[in-house]
Amino acid sequence: MKVMKFGGTSVGSPERMKNVASLITESGEPTFVVLSAMSGTTNTLVEISDYLYKKNPEGANEVINQLERKYMQHVEELYSTDEYKEKTRNFLRGEFEYLHSFTKDLFTSFEEKSIVAQGEVMSTNMVTNYLQENGVKAILLNALDFMRTDKNAEPDLPYIKEKLKAVLEDNKGYQIYITQGFVCRNAYGEVDNLQRGGSDYTASLIGTAINAEEIQIWTDIDGMHNNDPRIVDHTDAIPQLNFEEAAELAYFGAKILHPTCVQPAKYAGIPVRLKNTMDPAAPGTIIDNVIVRGKIKAVAAKDNITAIKIKSSRMLLATGFLRKVFEIFESYQTPIDMIATSEVGVSMSIDNDSHLTEIVDELKKYGTVTVDTDMCIVCVVGDLDWSNLGFETLATDAMKNIPVRMISYGGSNYNISFLIKTQDKKRALQNLSDVLFK
Repeated sequence: MKVMKFGGTSVGSPERMKNVASLITESGEPTFVVLSAMSGTTNTLVEISDYLYKKNPEGANEVINQLERKYMQHVEELYSTDEYKEKTRNFLRGEFEYLHSFTKDLFTSFEEKSIVAQGEVMSTNMVTNYLQENGVKAILLNALDFMRTDKNAEPDLPYIKEKLKAVLEDNKGYQIYITQGFVCRNAYGEVDNLQRGGSDYTASLIGTAINAEEIQIWTDIDGMHNNDPRIVDHTDAIPQLNFEEAAELAYFGAKILHPTCVQPAKYAGIPVRLKNTMDPAAPGTIIDNVIVRGKIKAVAAKDNITAIKIKSSRMLLATGFLRKVFEIFESYQTPIDMIATSEVGVSMSIDNDSHLTEIVDELKKYGTVTVDTDMCIVCVVGDLDWSNLGFETLATDAMKNIPVRMISYGGSNYNISFLIKTQDKKRALQNLSDVLFK
């Protein structure tokens, strides 16, 4: 069985829902489908929650009514029979009555998660009804029945496997199994969400739980590209990536995939294929455990980086200096992206500056601190093991006219990273493409 995940853009209109229905039934084989909310819906539900937090039920009710009118129009466009139009209208009326109910009581953060989850509930019901109207043997499975996180807010994979196996055992013989992406219960049974990776994470976890032959992530772009197509001319989709390469690209700016979502599939050895809903014939990108030796695959960039340098003449003989520095960042839950050390100081970069002032104040106990903002990390990804002679020279040669604040090489066999000013990002990406992929 394959797992197919479709994002919000892919189910963003009645016409696109019909296209998704064609894609998932094309093979005629049993398929497990994970759907996001229709594009724009989650933002609207967050807006409703914001009005409720601000104790403005009138504002929330107005936005709910606007969203209801939009969905009722979708019903007219999606279904061809009165039976399924009325069935879906009745379902949606119940959904919007449920949303209105939150305007009458005290609002909490867990109620917000229940509200936000309704986007996926609506999209999955609408697509399931459309498939059934067209004679497809499809069933909707409630993700809250088997998706759960543990007390550390991490997916509880043994629980997911056990519950999902039981659910499928009770519902044999269907061609299409549909469920909601993103939503889950937490260890205490409350409605929650998977946070990082969202619906992609759901698809990867389900694929692992049922030992799928392949996990397909369908978006509005034909796979990962070898550079940012919004900035660089003549980029190409990458045919194949190793899981490590894909994780590096996702972490360093390739928005098509979240770095954590492929981890369950990686450990289970299940390939992940990235496909384009708007161009189904495009081959996309396959991500698996195969390593193509001696090949540079892609370039990515991560914005909104801050560089911090601590200079201390005492560092050379001061054992525990780095530990103290790292403990400061840990205490403010601020991960470090890049790091470079010398005998008199250490430089590092972060992408979360919410506690920058406090961090700098703490670091000043140990040395002189300088901060550079509006920086960018440019990352070259591929089989970049140090034994592959010349790869680092190619990358640095492409950057010869770009001021570089830091270079990271050797921490991974799969990337070389350059810290530069954001104003130089476009030129750096184009130069790298011209040199590496000519």
